[in-house]
Amino acid sequence: MEISTAQAETMAFLNNDLCYDILRRLDGQTLASAACACAAFYSISREEKLWENVCASMWPSTNRDDVKSLILSIGGFKKFYADCFPLIVNKEFTEYRRNEYLEYPDEWMEAEYYGDIDELESTSPSDFVSLVDIRFRDQPICSKVLWGVPNTNGSNLWFYSCPFRVDLLNYSASEEDRDFHQGRGITLSESNGLPSILSMETERKDGKLWQELRDGIRLSWIIVNRKEKQAANFSSWIPLGGQRHWPTDKDFVIRFGSILPARDVLPCQVAECVLVMKFKLTREGSSTALRLKELSMQLEDMEGAHVNGRNSLSILKEALSCRRSRNYGEVLESCRLYSKVQSELKEEKLRNENRIDRLCILSGIAAFATLCCYYIL
Repeated sequence: MEISTAQAETMAFLNNDLCYDILRRLDGQTLASAACACAAFYSISREEKLWENVCASMWPSTNRDDVKSLILSIGGFKKFYADCFPLIVNKEFTEYRRNEYLEYPDEWMEAEYYGDIDELESTSPSDFVSLVDIRFRDQPICSKVLWGVPNTNGSNLWFYSCPFRVDLLNYSASEEDRDFHQGRGITLSESNGLPSILSMETERKDGKLWQELRDGIRLSWIIVNRKEKQAANFSSWIPLGGQRHWPTDKDFVIRFGSILPARDVLPCQVAECVLVMKFKLTREGSSTALRLKELSMQLEDMEGAHVNGRNSLSILKEALSCRRSRNYGEVLESCRLYSKVQSELKEEKLRNENRIDRLCILSGIAAFATLCCYYIL
């Protein structure tokens, strides 16, 4: 934001209350720009209450008293916004090659990839807090706060060695139906802007409902490390992809995520944070609704294998200090590039396996021919 000298002189006559009233109406990016406009705006823009309002507007989960105390303990709302508004960007995996991955000795793979569960852990599941917010058409529809990682109390040995997964919604079928009918479930309906569909057959053909969901849904999954006093948004905000499970069932699966550095943690030096939302299509009379039945996080390596709990905690901790960007295009480009490299590696692996199979067949044929010659002679 740039202003002329005359405008700056005019602003000098505005009292602080009027300046504050102007700034409190701005979003985070505009407020940050306004702080550069003049000395008065800069001074007032440092007020924590302004940034608290900005965070509450963008992430309703931060409006809880316990979360407010958490944010103040790690540096305040201005720092929290600066850490969590830009998204994680990582392109270091472009230097990775499968041949380099195979050079790691089996001993390193076994000891480091699966982890030494007897080693004293410096990072605990209780260090992390998840602040999750879902919006549809820019309207908040769900906010959840998760303290620690579920199902780890008293069972750390199991957690450290098993695949890491966080289920924010852990419904059984009966609980899901009960909450839905009692109005406690998380549901998108025509009142939220979903189009009405005449029949399942029509939706299968034009995909109108599916398109509206992909275009309108947004996800923020912020992870806070209380011990390190750091925070970052691990979601891509905009969907990276999805799938309609027609005609096997009535679920819509939306995928978000980010690419995380895993230096000295995984052999491939990189991991993908996979965030999955699953909606179930329902019809109440003539109305169309989508019921949120799953929201989860898990980490996968370059080959699609699930990362265990111990290494996942190390990756999450490292990712809290990695590079970020306010440019959504750059974030999405890094995710697409990762998918491209991952596909190339899978194709290379398949070619190598086919080559090995052919060599085994040829070796078998040669051995059989030698054996036949032996008996003939």
